Amino acid sequence: MKRIEVKLHLPAVAPLLDVIKASADSLRHDLAAPLRLDSLDDEFRAEWEAELVAAQNEDVRLLLSLFGHEFFGTGIVALDGTNAEAVVRACSAVRLRLRTGALAALPDEELESGAVEVERLAEPVRRAFMCYVFLATLQDLILNNLDEAILGP
Repeated sequence: MKRIEVKLHLPAVAPLLDVIKASADSLRHDLAAPLRLDSLDDEFRAEWEAELVAAQNEDVRLLLSLFGHEFFGTGIVALDGTNAEAVVRACSAVRLRLRTGALAALPDEELESGAVEVERLAEPVRRAFMCYVFLATLQDLILNNLDEAILGP
């Protein structure tokens, strides 16, 4: 099984983990991309949404588990076929939450291009933006190096 290990600079990543954890808490009861399925029966929609929230929470839990005790000892996160797909989904959920929350005032073009004047941002927005970029980079690493682990042969 293909595996990549990423060495991260602890002082740079530690503040971003606080942003990820806060986003994870805000996602605990809500989907990052809410459903708009008004044609479904209310009970069925509520059950389906609860299952999706539970799956989203499990993905985010797995993402956070990458940054446990071992990470703080080595600075390394390991990605492989057993966690890659869930990490990509969790990164997407957190990035969507950041986009609709702390980063809502920034235009999509600036966010996606990275053409943001970081030094002009207030500290909480700067940290959220750096987290947004970090998670995008993590997704790119997975998709560029482990895509067959996610998509299959």
